[in-house]
Amino acid sequence: MRLLLLGVRGSTPAPGPEFVRYGGHTSCVAVLPAGDGPALVLDAGTGIRQLPGPFRGPILLSHLHWDHVQGLPFSRAVDHPDARVELVIPGPDPLATLTRAMSPPHFPIEPEGLLGDWTFTGSRPVRELAGLTVRQAEITHKGGVTVGTRLEHGGASVVYLPDHAPQLGSAAAEELAAGADLLIHDGQFRPEEQALADAYGHATVTDALAFAERCGARRLLLTHHAPGRTDDQLDAMAKEWPDAEFARQGATVTPSDRSRSRTR
Repeated sequence: MRLLLLGVRGSTPAPGPEFVRYGGHTSCVAVLPAGDGPALVLDAGTGIRQLPGPFRGPILLSHLHWDHVQGLPFSRAVDHPDARVELVIPGPDPLATLTRAMSPPHFPIEPEGLLGDWTFTGSRPVRELAGLTVRQAEITHKGGVTVGTRLEHGGASVVYLPDHAPQLGSAAAEELAAGADLLIHDGQFRPEEQALADAYGHATVTDALAFAERCGARRLLLTHHAPGRTDDQLDAMAKEWPDAEFARQGATVTPSDRSRSRTR
């Protein structure tokens, strides 16, 4: 299983020369269990604009905050006559919930106006999708239902928690992430920004490290970088916390890369 990081920024896109090395697109990860084409996509932030297409497969939304859905109507891969998409949305009445944000006067079209063949379904605790076992559970994050996702394929496990506040209590998330080969986790804030992280339901780097330790995750990849955090600042943070990796847009990662496992 390989993962292509299409967007690793949080809250808003971050354009400009000081954000080139880590990237400015918001949350989106393409999962490639076999072959070259993406089989499954996690989140649909502005990073989904870089997805090759036309895309045929499921897109799993962690939640419906703007930075995780903004890319849907702007991606030629999914808004395409030949696209075949199952959009998996957390919470009750998934299509109606998404339509509240994606409809006039907020946006020119509703979700059903996207080109191609679309189905809109709710998240489930366990299911098989695109040849992967997908496990989902509600996790701690403010502002509506948010789910974490665990993907299992070929004996490898990846857990995706891009918006998560483990310091506020998250037993379901700990169960989901237990023993993960690769944990992709919210690391938007520094420890001295703890009050802000708590207020918005996000994690500091040290929160994420403590969570990974509790769960026995073998490798921690921090994502959802603050939109004002420059490349140089993220480089400095990577040196300050060498037990974590800092996600870079455009990188391809595999959970089986044991050389990057966290030190114990």
